[in-house]
This record gives sequence, C-alpha cells and structure tokens, in this order.
Amino acid sequence: MGRYVARRLGQMVIVLIGATMILFACLFVFPSDPVGSLAGSDKARDPAVIAELHERYGLDKPIYEQYANYVGRLVTGDMGEDYVQRRPVSEILGPKLGNTAQLAVAAIIIDVGLGIVVGLIAALYRYSVWDMLATFVTTLIIGFPTFVTAFLLQTVFVMELEWFPLLSEGDLQSLILPAFTLAILDAALVARLMRGTMLEVLRADYVKTAVAKGLPRRTVLFKHVLRNSVIPVVTYLGISFGALMGGALITETMYNWDGVGLALVQAIQAQNNPIVIGVVTYSVAIFVILNLIVDLLYAALDPRIRYE
Repeated sequence: MGRYVARRLGQMVIVLIGATMILFACLFVFPSDPVGSLAGSDKARDPAVIAELHERYGLDKPIYEQYANYVGRLVTGDMGEDYVQRRPVSEILGPKLGNTAQLAVAAIIIDVGLGIVVGLIAALYRYSVWDMLATFVTTLIIGFPTFVTAFLLQTVFVMELEWFPLLSEGDLQSLILPAFTLAILDAALVARLMRGTMLEVLRADYVKTAVAKGLPRRTVLFKHVLRNSVIPVVTYLGISFGALMGGALITETMYNWDGVGLALVQAIQAQNNPIVIGVVTYSVAIFVILNLIVDLLYAALDPRIRYE
C-alpha cells in the first residue's frame, strides 16, 4: 500500500507539470498583454511604465524561462503575484478555496442523500410507480443545463417566494440554493447509477446465497447489496467532488459566490494570468488527490481489492 501511494504521488507531480506546461503553452499561442491595462488607457500608456511592469512580472523573458521560474516558486508554495491587487496569489485564492470547499461539501451531501436514496427505492421497487417516477424526474433533470436550473430556482425561490437572497451574503441561507443547484444534476446521475448497479448486485450469486441461507432482508440489503453497489457511486462522487472543488463556474457566477470559480471567470476577463494558472494548479492537485482517496476507499468497501 505504501509503495502504491508513493507511486501515485509521483504521478501527481507529473500530472501537475503536464497541466501547467499545457496552460503556459496556450498562453503563448494566444498572446496578450495582461499588464498593459495596468498602465492606463491606450493614449496614456507610457512604454517605459509597460516595460517596467513586464520586467517586474517576468513577462519580458521567454515562455520557457517564465515556466521554469513558476515551477521553482511553486515548490516553495509561491504562486506569483496578482496583477490587479498586487497580492500573492495563494493569499487571494486561500479564502476563495475555502468558500468553494464549503459549497462543494454541501453539494456532495445533497448528492449522497438524494441520489443514493432515490436509486435505492427505484431498484427495490423496480417497475413500480416510484421507479417510473424516479426515472422520469432524473431524466428531466439531466436534460436541463446548470444555468437553466439556476435560473428556474432563482425565479421560484428568490423572486416569487423570497425564501433566499439573490446574491450570496456568506451565511447558511445563502449556501442552500447554490448548493442545491450544484448538486441536483449529480444527484440525478447518482440515482440512475445507483439503480442500475443495485439491480446487477441483486442478481449476483452471493446475494442469492445469502437469501437462501435465511439471512434477514435488512442484513442482505445493507451488508451485501448496498455495500457493493456504492463502489461505482464512490468513483463518480470522487470525480464530481474534484470538479466542484475545481470551481463551479456557472453556479458561483450566477449566485455571486466568492469561490475559485468566480475568481477564475473574473481573472480570464481581466487577463490576470497568475490567478488563472493558480486556479488550474489547485484544481489539478485536488483532482489527483481525490482520485487517490477514492482508490484507497475501494479496499475498504471491497476486501477483494488489494494494491501491490
């Protein structure tokens, strides 16, 4: 197990390097002047001021040298300086990452609560009214883009019923609606995945053997069926949580939630490259770490799985 974890951590370093290299290459392919706007309007820009800003941020150097300097700073935890606020990127993204984590955890709780319960009911009462209703509703939800779902929820619960504020105020009430918006699509997918997996497990020989032995229905359901059914769900939730932690762009933007997704949108609009690169670096690292955690959870859920 120790060798496996060490190997995966080594792979994480390679993935981080590859992702940041691709991002730096894209910034080179689509050239821009991210610090030019800091020097004033087009008529008021002083070439000397622009040259000084380029030198300060290292933009006067070749792209490969800029990348080497970034990696060297990243090893020490330095992700560069924000062009607009003139503050360290890690200092700016730290609180925003915490806000995104809060939103992501709330969304995952809703995913698990709704998705697994609905999928469980649909599988246990296959072809019943509950199963058909669950299939219809989940299919309908999957067909709606996130921004449409957010617009409908805001129209009903903010504009009409006035239960929630339109824009985030940083409190629990402001968290509920964006978390539900973020979770509803994944909850529908989890429900469909849970239903299909459970139907396969219910037909497995070891489940039939457990029933033939006379084990109580509750024991068979929770010890044999449910435990083996959640393995694919854990995989999906791990990937989903990584995506949420990487920044839910649409949800955070529509609800003005001060997370890394909103920061990324604002940084792209302002050509604030250090923030863009910082968000991507955080996102890739979170994805790789969560995938490692999911792989380790397999061994806990299924004793047959071992890592050499």
